[in-house]
Amino acid sequence: MNPHGDSHVKRSSEEPVIRALLISNDPPTIGQLSESLHEFAASTQVCTDVASAVRLLNTRKFETVVVDLQMGDESRNVLERVRLSPSNSTTIAFAVTETTKESAIAFEAGSNFVLERPLSTRSVGRTLEKAYGMIMRERLRYFRCAISSPATILKDNAGIPCQVFNISEGGMAVTVPVPLKPGEELVVETRIPCQASAFSARIEVCWYDEKGRAGVRFLTISAEQGGELREWLSKQLEDSLPESLASRFRAST
Repeated sequence: MNPHGDSHVKRSSEEPVIRALLISNDPPTIGQLSESLHEFAASTQVCTDVASAVRLLNTRKFETVVVDLQMGDESRNVLERVRLSPSNSTTIAFAVTETTKESAIAFEAGSNFVLERPLSTRSVGRTLEKAYGMIMRERLRYFRCAISSPATILKDNAGIPCQVFNISEGGMAVTVPVPLKPGEELVVETRIPCQASAFSARIEVCWYDEKGRAGVRFLTISAEQGGELREWLSKQLEDSLPESLASRFRAST
């Protein structure tokens, strides 16, 4: 493997820390929950109808989903659809409920937490505080850290120089001078800031575009390197938080 030089982390404020989907058609509820979620560094997308919510759940990743059961029977079905969504099956789900019976239905449908009316800033904040560690662990699973690091992809016994531009627990994105085919299994070698030794993993190409960018997922990675990568990504995510939330995150990990 040829020397790769230094890796550099790129700070970016474009991606929100937590992505939340709020499904409700009640303006006071929307206002109160959006404000409370904002206090926990969440960027909230609001859906006022179930059909739009289902489309979003099928196409986008959210760390947390809040469903107002006041919207009727269809809203209860949304909780079940969350657990069937390829991108959001492990998201942290909340249900806004009216009664203990309705709360029981919400838990049965897949909600992790309930927010019972009447809502208050204190009660909502207390529940979000309890859920925060779970939400951030879910965020970490999909957290992509922007990074600039030279790398080599081994293909047909030849080394192809490329550049890593983001990395997550499950894979990385690279720019590469030759086309890669989705489904190809290759090997990547690079260096990342968390590791003194070379990082090497067997990868599968997930996508390749006309700009020479490719997304790959890790097929085989050593337990030691995987643990170091996870720990480093956790630190990068923590550094993106306001200090008041960073301390909560440290306490939850």
